[in-house]
Amino acid sequence: MYQINGNQPKGCQSISFGISPYIISSGSVVGSKESEGPLAKLFDKVNKDDLFGAKTWEEAESNMQKDACVIALNKRGIKPEQVRFLFGGDLLRQGIATSMGVEALQIPMFGLYGACSTSGEALALASMSVAAGYGNLMLAVTSSHFGSAEKEFRFPLGYANQRPPSAHWTVTGSGAFLVGTKEMQGEEKSHVRITGVTIGKIVDYGLKDSQNMGACMAPAAMDTIVQNLKDFGRTVYDYDRIITGDLGAIGQDILFDLTRGKGYDIKNRHMDCGMQIFDSKKQDTHAGGSGCGCAAVTLSAYILPKIRKGEWKRVLFVPTGALLSTVSFNEGASIPGIAHGIVLEHC
Repeated sequence: MYQINGNQPKGCQSISFGISPYIISSGSVVGSKESEGPLAKLFDKVNKDDLFGAKTWEEAESNMQKDACVIALNKRGIKPEQVRFLFGGDLLRQGIATSMGVEALQIPMFGLYGACSTSGEALALASMSVAAGYGNLMLAVTSSHFGSAEKEFRFPLGYANQRPPSAHWTVTGSGAFLVGTKEMQGEEKSHVRITGVTIGKIVDYGLKDSQNMGACMAPAAMDTIVQNLKDFGRTVYDYDRIITGDLGAIGQDILFDLTRGKGYDIKNRHMDCGMQIFDSKKQDTHAGGSGCGCAAVTLSAYILPKIRKGEWKRVLFVPTGALLSTVSFNEGASIPGIAHGIVLEHC
């Protein structure tokens, strides 16, 4: 197969990088509810005002994205003009949180939409671009906001609607990641490299319940995890953790059943960001957290530090997304899912 810089296509859906890109730095910004959860002390910036000084939820989300990008850049003294491309997305129509949030940075941008899997999509494209030699530095950023997501997909907050036990709580947060070459690490080494990616397929089991997104996304998570193991010729135990984005408690149980049906038992290796970011018993978040920001801020604040320290040597990070819109839902369409796998290793 055709190779660039030693990068090698693996199996049906994966790429192994010949010269691995590094996650050089990251930034995490969250709102009030996240600041009351188990990871509260790990985030770079916490704002008790979920409007972030803005007049609307959408503008607040844009402010979060900008803050996360600036934090990631400032940690390494990188100026925006040094970044070749920015890959970013959110949950809102036409990606307005991203386009308005990163406008001031004036970095050439690719706007993405993968629902809650967008952090995986952005990291995959950023790492592929660095590995192919299209630039020494890329920026990947995603965000979500409880207020803007509820207004977009469910009910405005003023309705005070009841939530079923299967419902998720959209994370108010943004995570940004600088992906670059080894030479761009500077004196402070990253110790986290992206050694491969598995790009997900759209998987649809015909489910239509937008209040049970864990069930809608679990089949896609299973498909990508199983394909990653096959493409790279690995077992479950070749990973210290297999981490999904936001399946929640219900989606996790379904994922375990589906992977066992394929001959893989991931229960002892699995972690879900949506279950990690909130304390469901104390915070009344039902099935767990969701949204583009869920996996992104958990990766930045909790997962990357463990890899940097060598506590986890190799992790499969699999953000998951439910691909619905208000139009598709109102027309009675099913909710397909997608998940992208990012292989992160300590070095």
